[in-house]
Amino acid sequence: MSTVLVVNSGSSSIKYQFIDADNEHVIAKGLIERIGAEDGIVNHTYGDEKFVSELPLPDHIAGFEAMISACAEHGPDLDTLEVIAVGHRLVQGGMKFIAPTIITDEVVRTVEELSPLAPLHNPPNLLGVQAARVAFPDIPHVGVFDTAFHQTMPPEAYTYAIDRAVADEYGIRRYGYHGTSHKYVSELAAEYLQLPLADVNTIVLHIGNGASATAIRGGKSVDTSMGLTPLEGLVMGSRSGDIDAGIIFHLARQAGMSSADIDTLLNRKSGLVGLFGTGDVRDVLAAADQGDANAQLALDVYCHRLKHYVGAYYAVLGRVDCIVFTAGVGENAAPVRARTLAGLEHMGVRLDPERNGSSERGIRRISSDESAVTVLVVPTNEELEIARQTIVAVKNA
Repeated sequence: MSTVLVVNSGSSSIKYQFIDADNEHVIAKGLIERIGAEDGIVNHTYGDEKFVSELPLPDHIAGFEAMISACAEHGPDLDTLEVIAVGHRLVQGGMKFIAPTIITDEVVRTVEELSPLAPLHNPPNLLGVQAARVAFPDIPHVGVFDTAFHQTMPPEAYTYAIDRAVADEYGIRRYGYHGTSHKYVSELAAEYLQLPLADVNTIVLHIGNGASATAIRGGKSVDTSMGLTPLEGLVMGSRSGDIDAGIIFHLARQAGMSSADIDTLLNRKSGLVGLFGTGDVRDVLAAADQGDANAQLALDVYCHRLKHYVGAYYAVLGRVDCIVFTAGVGENAAPVRARTLAGLEHMGVRLDPERNGSSERGIRRISSDESAVTVLVVPTNEELEIARQTIVAVKNA
């Protein structure tokens, strides 16, 4: 059985899945938490059984050793699985990496150099890469970059209107993120509609704790809401999304805030957290239903920004065949979907309230039969997309 190990490494965690390369089934998966602590936690699922253990996890190498031990104790047998490659989620590839890439020492150095563009993501991603290469030294490792899908954007979409020399020197441009998810769900949407991917124009709303919108023409990204960093664009769980850049200078001058203070404010204390106190949309919706004015405002701001981007990307694409909601909020929060698309009937967008409110899971249509634009909920599967791209990279190597 040929298998791909997919790894998503954080600063104190490792998420992993073993995926059958032939039938794309998940054989086993897990989450290793509290790396760097004495009371690390290993969650390992094989078949229908979940196993949890606690042990010291001083670093990511220990994390991978714990994963291998969990497989040895509970299954699956890694020798039987024949792991042919390890696919790594890497967030920021800059303009260097526009396709899945076999990881070498030089690639690691380049990704490290790009860390200032994604300081919360690239360094922990690399910790996982380095530890995985120790644990699995004899098979190829592949980097699948969040930014790669968006490298098809035209210059007018990715260029910021600042001094060109400064932008060139410091790599300042729109890169976009969540590309693996946007690629996966847009292709699945075209398949669901039984239309050639090249003929479909889609707006994808990837709405989780982090959130982004992308305009996709014929399977290629032509505009996206996240920019140089994952801070720009939609209102998120704890990130502000779009703001007037002058706010930064105002806070520095009038509030005496340092760049680190403002960074923390905009990335960790803004969005729904800043407006209501929690980044969990479920809590905001529940409080809004009870009449809480702050929750209602937070929800209004959140959905207004989503609507703003739907309209903007409708204009960019010229014709929209499909709007896709995906990720945790997009897949599960029917009121957010309804508020986002309310009032867009003149643009050919009509939700079916019963379909939208259904508890059904899986890919599904939530627009009415009369809607000129099809609206879908498409569960994302970034791990599967990483596995697919990993296999392609290994075959092409």
